[in-house]
Amino acid sequence: MTNTPEKSKPLVLVVDDYQDAREMYAEYLEFSGFRVAEAKNGQEALDKAFELVPDVILMDLSLPVMDGWEATRRLKGDARTKAIPVVALTGHALKGHTDDANEAGCDAYVTKPCLPDALVDQVKKMIARRDAASAR
Repeated sequence: MTNTPEKSKPLVLVVDDYQDAREMYAEYLEFSGFRVAEAKNGQEALDKAFELVPDVILMDLSLPVMDGWEATRRLKGDARTKAIPVVALTGHALKGHTDDANEAGCDAYVTKPCLPDALVDQVKKMIARRDAASAR
């Protein structure tokens, strides 16, 4: 347990339609010192991203209502959310999927299943990269 005020912890939005996956990643991210919000489809991800402006978004690509590719395109096309790093977190492991995720605007790509430590490392890299870019 740290003495870090809750609001100073980075906020990660975990978007996944599988409740078990969302909860597993959310619990580990909270254990690792992050605040976490959750969304279960692309439309809910957009609504929460506009409301909360998270520090990083972990985006599953195959989602109901609106898929993760379209949700990412919309996030990157909106002035309020275009600077938020989006990490594709998906079971789509083929090169074409990686290319599609990059074209949609994803900043990184993690293939599921992945170890929670690897995901936390990726989130930390995204935050460091964003902070370095904003310091320029």
